[in-house]
Amino acid sequence: MSVLNYTGPSDTYRELAELPLPTSAAFTSPQSDVIHVTYSIRDHERNIKRSVAKTYFVVDGGRSVVPPTHHEASDIVGFAISPSKTRQAILREASDQNGSGKKRFVEIWSGTRLEALHDVTKTHGAFHTDDVLSSLSFSPSESALLYTAEANVDAPEGPDADPYPKFRYVPHFGEAAYSKKRPAIFLFRWRSPNESSDFSSSKTKSLTALSPALPAPASVIFAQAVFASEDRVFATGYDYTDDGRLLGIKGCFNRPSGIWELTLPPQLDVDTSDLCASSPCTSLKLTSSGRSCRSPRILRDANGSPTKLLWLSSATGGPHASSVSLHSRNLSPELSEAKLLIDTVWDPAADAFPGLYTEYNLPSRSFLHLSGSAYVVAQSLWKSRTTVLLIDVTTGSVRDVTPAISEDTLYSWNVLCTDGGRQVVCSRSTPTTPSEIVLGRFDERGNVKWKVLDKPTLSPDAERALGELEVSIIPIPNRPSVETIVIQPKRTTEESTPKPLCVTTPHGGPHATSTTAFSPATIALALEGYTLSLPNYTGSMGFGEKYVQKLLGQCGTLDLADCVATVNHLIELGISEPGRQLIQGGSHGGYLAAHLIGQYPDMFNAAVLRNPVVSIGELPCVSDIPDWCYAEFALPFTPRTLMTPEIYQTLYDASPIAHVDNVRTPVLLCLGEDDHRVPPVQGLRYYHALKGRGRVVDVLSFPKECHPIEGVEAARVCWEAGRDWFKAAEKS
Repeated sequence: MSVLNYTGPSDTYRELAELPLPTSAAFTSPQSDVIHVTYSIRDHERNIKRSVAKTYFVVDGGRSVVPPTHHEASDIVGFAISPSKTRQAILREASDQNGSGKKRFVEIWSGTRLEALHDVTKTHGAFHTDDVLSSLSFSPSESALLYTAEANVDAPEGPDADPYPKFRYVPHFGEAAYSKKRPAIFLFRWRSPNESSDFSSSKTKSLTALSPALPAPASVIFAQAVFASEDRVFATGYDYTDDGRLLGIKGCFNRPSGIWELTLPPQLDVDTSDLCASSPCTSLKLTSSGRSCRSPRILRDANGSPTKLLWLSSATGGPHASSVSLHSRNLSPELSEAKLLIDTVWDPAADAFPGLYTEYNLPSRSFLHLSGSAYVVAQSLWKSRTTVLLIDVTTGSVRDVTPAISEDTLYSWNVLCTDGGRQVVCSRSTPTTPSEIVLGRFDERGNVKWKVLDKPTLSPDAERALGELEVSIIPIPNRPSVETIVIQPKRTTEESTPKPLCVTTPHGGPHATSTTAFSPATIALALEGYTLSLPNYTGSMGFGEKYVQKLLGQCGTLDLADCVATVNHLIELGISEPGRQLIQGGSHGGYLAAHLIGQYPDMFNAAVLRNPVVSIGELPCVSDIPDWCYAEFALPFTPRTLMTPEIYQTLYDASPIAHVDNVRTPVLLCLGEDDHRVPPVQGLRYYHALKGRGRVVDVLSFPKECHPIEGVEAARVCWEAGRDWFKAAEKS
């Protein structure tokens, strides 16, 4: 097999990758008959990700939908609907006239009228609209807005000024968030709460950065702020560690954080068009240490008064992601003690609720009211699917409203929003069905009927090709938490020789899950004629907390054995055959792939590794999640932990680099040059180790790409390179 050779672009990959991906939704009229949905679209021609919004008009009591209108929304980075659904807040970043930079604006719209506009370009840095830091909340009077943005460096200017504040080290939030060092909650008021909504005066417009008072020696960054009343706000506070770190937080649900109550200062009656005042406010932490608490949500009664505060939490330390707990506190007439609504499920019975495995947050609008009771609607992993759960906010009872039955067996669901009444908007997909937008309407007993509002448009060739694939979820014998999603051409169910090459693709994490959601890269590879196997090994989420915890101390052995058992079981079933096996994976999936080709050198014909972990003992010095290297291998980690020769030896023995001499499989490496989680030096060390031993190896290095390598061009080239590497293996 030669080094990597390009065989040309793939029209199939490009078409599938450019399908719109729903990212958010909102009901935008008081009658809940107008739905605004935002999509992300990969534009290969311009090498950018575009944002497009569609507006759906539901008529005839929900029986029909007017064809949607759509418009470009790429300069809108944040969007929120007011409690009355009569106003919209927009955070906008637009290129300035000469194209040399960005200008930032906060806009408040009342219907089609621009009620307030504020240029915040000089006031602060970029808006923060990610899951971890985003705030976008109207006050009950709809006269103020909370949002999160990067505070400017507070450094004096001039030749004789103190230069140290400008260059002083400030921790950041890690992988894909290393520009986020000084997040702050900003309060924008465009009128007084008692003013008429038809009047907006620049004399009452103000922008202030909240500065919560903290007990010494606490050091906290506040975000995820939501209004409960005009002067009462609840927010998430992220703690620095004792050694001054902000541990990398992307994909990590175990970082020390708490839910805080903030009391706002009186309104400032000044116009701060260019400068931003700092507003001290009182603060009270409501949650105890030892938990990673986040995603505060306010439940209101029919009059709009706040009645409950709900939030999610996970244990700190240990696995970076695991089962999530749901908590509540009554807000009326006064703050009550916290109540645990959903606890960890340790070892669920077959097909029973496995515990809550949500996204990082609850949906921004997540409540329904049925028969006088209130419910949270959330998506959660349930084995190899994501499903929609209806959770009673009083009792904590859970019901799956999208169970794996009949034609819905393979759908994975995402909750986008509710209308606060009986309606919910979701997206859903299967491995062969791209994302659809569906509207769910609940009756008083909690039964739901789903209506598809929109489906993506596929070319006839793509639609026909997807129809020729077969998908199944196959349990692995004698491994109760292990199953694999298999995607294969339907013709392989008949006797054929030889069988298609089988690509095993273990997920990263390790505490993540491969689901039945549509993946353009996965399906495009299947349409090249390969069988795909996506194993959920021990440690995957959605199977019970027992199996998450079971992997700790057995990384590189138990998960490896699960992957080998998966390969062997598919051979036993006649789905694949020996000598026709391929392996690919990224991050921990790359770690497993590198282990497999080192410990089973005759099993795989070729391997593609994306930002793999290959030498664990070297990772704590350079990764944004140094604790991962200790927790996953059952080693203690504290802010005082240092690498010792004994610890290094333990981690070296658990690393793929320890087996590099055995590797005979041709290896392609794809590395992101800005990866802060598994820096490219890991992959490069593996490349040089293989090259020095005369093995077949090649490497692609992608500038400005982080851990996932998800830029438009980079993702395409990475996919094409894997396809070409596997093609060469088939010919050799």
